Amino acid sequence: MGFDNTKLLWMNGEFVEWDKATFHVSAHALHYGSGVFEGIRCYETSAGPAVFRLDAHIQRLYTSASFYGIEIPYAQSELEKAICRLIRLNGFKDCYIRPICFLGSQNLSLNPRNFPVEAAILAWSWGSLLGAESIEKGVRVTVSPYQKFHSSMMPTTAKACGQYLNSIIAVRDAVGRGFDEALLLDKDGFIAEGAGENLFLIKDETIFTNDETSSILLGITRDSAIQIAKDMGYKVEVNKFRLEDLLDADEVFFTGTAAEVTPVREVDDKAIGNGKCGAITKKIQQTFFAATSGEEKRYQHWLSFVTRKENDFTPHLSFQTLIENR
Repeated sequence: MGFDNTKLLWMNGEFVEWDKATFHVSAHALHYGSGVFEGIRCYETSAGPAVFRLDAHIQRLYTSASFYGIEIPYAQSELEKAICRLIRLNGFKDCYIRPICFLGSQNLSLNPRNFPVEAAILAWSWGSLLGAESIEKGVRVTVSPYQKFHSSMMPTTAKACGQYLNSIIAVRDAVGRGFDEALLLDKDGFIAEGAGENLFLIKDETIFTNDETSSILLGITRDSAIQIAKDMGYKVEVNKFRLEDLLDADEVFFTGTAAEVTPVREVDDKAIGNGKCGAITKKIQQTFFAATSGEEKRYQHWLSFVTRKENDFTPHLSFQTLIENR
């Protein structure tokens, strides 16, 4: 998950060398987590790098910002173009992309008004969130002692910086106890989601997942998996479910931009199904990766291809050498 191959990032409208991207220690977001972000992937295809569901991710960024009164000072199209340029300038064939917008330095009031909004986009090489083997073999998860916060506490459908403290303490606990990932319940004892993933279970060839009433972030990969499953002819039911439903499932899998489509093979040392990646999960997983690679024509509208148009940007002179050597 290192940044060794990243030369440039985008910050407040300019491309900046990685080690020169700074903001003030008094920034509101550093103290209170008052920022929003997205996780997006760019995949290698035969037609060049392509960003998966770029428009949906950027739309969600603006929706998240609206919950917190953060007025992003750029049009959505500007951020989309900046993302594509950043991928080109860094010479990536595939990468993970992190747009982030946050409140900058003015004061440290808990009622921030008319604050400067900082905006940045990072991109770096990052494999599967839970490890390369997890895609094939699945992961071991544990029910966290920490609950997922309810929408009456924070907007669960917003992807906001400070909200991820909930996930951080859940993951640290899970890994400390020898598991790969945490599974959080909501305040009513229903399953919510993983620390950074949505959850699906399969029983008798019907696919089940939950929605925002279970305190989840409405994932874009989740939405993609639902569409793929329906297109394959499977029935998809959206409803609440409890831990016993999960343990009785034939198959279970996570979805997320970072995790992609990852099977769950055990929950608290109890095997799910045969303890391996299930047949239906495998079909959905294969179709998902065919979509991200551009091989599945049905889903090409999900891809934003990163073209090399050298005349569509004016690089800063200090970056000329880096750009020429990309």
